[in-house]
Amino acid sequence: MADWYTTFANSGVGTTITKQLGLPRPVELRRYEPGQPLLPGPVVVGSAGQGRLRDTVTAVLRDAGVTVQSPVTADGGTDGEKLGAVVLDATGLTGPADLAGAHDFLAPALERLRSSGRVLVLADPPAAAGSPARAAARQAVDGLVRSIAKELRGGSTANAVFVPEGAEESLAAPLRFFLSGRSAYVDGQLLTLSAADVPANPDEEKPLAGKVAVVTGAARGIGAAIAEVLSRDGAHVVAVDVPAAGEQLARVANAIGGTAVALDITAEDAGPRLVQQLVARHGGVDVVVHNAGITRDKLLVNMDAARWNSVMAVNLQAQLDITQALLDAEGALKPGARIVCVSSQSGIAGNRGQTNYAASKAGVIGMVRAWAPEFAERDATINAVAPGFIVTEMTAKMPFGTREIGSRINSLQQGGLPVDVAETIAWLSQPASAGVNGQTVRVCGQSLLGA
Repeated sequence: MADWYTTFANSGVGTTITKQLGLPRPVELRRYEPGQPLLPGPVVVGSAGQGRLRDTVTAVLRDAGVTVQSPVTADGGTDGEKLGAVVLDATGLTGPADLAGAHDFLAPALERLRSSGRVLVLADPPAAAGSPARAAARQAVDGLVRSIAKELRGGSTANAVFVPEGAEESLAAPLRFFLSGRSAYVDGQLLTLSAADVPANPDEEKPLAGKVAVVTGAARGIGAAIAEVLSRDGAHVVAVDVPAAGEQLARVANAIGGTAVALDITAEDAGPRLVQQLVARHGGVDVVVHNAGITRDKLLVNMDAARWNSVMAVNLQAQLDITQALLDAEGALKPGARIVCVSSQSGIAGNRGQTNYAASKAGVIGMVRAWAPEFAERDATINAVAPGFIVTEMTAKMPFGTREIGSRINSLQQGGLPVDVAETIAWLSQPASAGVNGQTVRVCGQSLLGA
C-alpha cells in the first residue's frame, strides 16, 4: 500500500491544489532498487576537530563508484551540481569550540543538497569522552543531527554514527546503508558501533546469498515484506505464522521460493520444535527476525488479564523463549548469526490505550541490550528495529483523522511503507553489519513523538 496523500500531492492536480491551499507536499522518497547506484549525485566530505575517518569514508565511497568532492567545492562550487550526500567527520572533537567547524562545513554544503539527499555525521561516543568538555562536544552531535533532520526538506534525511576507536572497520556497512535508498524512512537516528570482524568485499547485490533466514509473522503486512526483501538479498526464507494464516503464509513462501511453517510461537514447545526443524532441514539458521506481534488495545483501567497476557506472550515472551532455545541448542545458530527483533515507536514514546503493547515493545529493547554481550562473544549480533507509522492494511482501517495525524507528525511528513522496515532489517542481517550490536534503530521518519 502507498501513502495516498503523498501520491496525490505529487500528481499534476495535487501539486496545484496543495500549492494554492498552502498544504504540505511530502515528496516520494528515494527507495532502494537492485542495481541502482549508491547515490544519485556526488558527496562532499568534511571534518570538524581532528577527524580520523575522512580517508576511510572517502575510500568506501570511491569503491562504491561515488564522486567525492572537497569542502571547498561545497562552498559555491564550479558546476553547481547538486549533492547526493554530505558527510561530516566530527571525530576528535575536544570541546565546544571545535563545533564551529561543523557549522562552517555544513551550512554551505546543505544548500547544495538535492531532493532525497543524505546527511551523515560521524563522531566519537560521548560515554568514552574522558573529560566534561569532550563529552559536551560529542553529545552536542546528538542535538545537531536531530535538528538538521527537522530542517531538511525534499525527503532528505540526517543521521549520526558514533565510531569508537578500534571500530573503524565496522563503518563501511552503516555508511552505505545511511547514504542509500535502503534508509529512506530512517531519519534523525544515532547509532553506536563496536569493533568486529567484518568480511572483506561483501556482495552488495546478494549480501545474504546462501543464508537461511526465519521470519515470524510472515503471512502479511510488514512480515511478508521482510520475507520478500531477505529473499531478494539471497536468503532462503523460512516463513512462520499461526496455523490459521496457513493459506496466506503458503502464498508468501511460494512466491519467494521459501518454506512455510505453521506454528503458534506462544506454544510451550514452539522454540524446541522450530529449532529441531531448522537443524534437521537447513543445518541451522543464519538470520532470525522476530516480527510476530499483536495488539489488544484498551485503557489500562479497562484492560482485562486476557488482553494483557496475550500481548505479552506474543510480543515479548515468545521472542525470549525462541531466542533462548536457539542459544541452548548446539549448532542451531550458525557462525555470524543475526537476530533482529521488531520493537515499536510505542515502546519508546508510549501510546494511550496501549500499555500492554508499549510495555512489551519496550521490553524487546531491554532484551536486545542485555543479550548483546553474549551474542558478541559468539561473533553474532542482536538488534531491534522500532517502526513508527507504517502504511499497512491495518492502518487503513483506522479512523481517517487518526490515520492522517499519525502519518504526518514526522520530519518526512508521510507514513512509511513495510519495505522501509524490511530494508533496515535486511541491512542488520548482513554479515557486513557485524559491528552493529545491541542497537535499536527507529524506522519512523523522525517521528515527533518520543526520543
